[in-house]
Amino acid sequence: MNPVIRKLHEAQLRKDLPEFRPGDTVRVNVRLQEGEGEKVKERLQAFEGVVISKKGRASSATFTVRRVSFAWASSASSRCIRRRSAPSK
Repeated sequence: MNPVIRKLHEAQLRKDLPEFRPGDTVRVNVRLQEGEGEKVKERLQAFEGVVISKKGRASSATFTVRRVSFAWASSASSRCIRRRSAPSK
């Protein structure tokens, strides 16, 4: 990879996040937009789930979390550079 591009990718990564892998339980904050037109509201909603996949490297990495809520399972995919979570202990 070109050294200039590599420096750009490294500058975009957060260094304060712990390592995690599939099978770990994480808490994820998702940014949601509610409403339409001029009445758009934005909020963060936190949920906890199990990491089921992790793809990519550096600033283009993503991970998928399987969430169980009221006996229903759903999944959400997130960009790794936007995650604000740590593995639960």
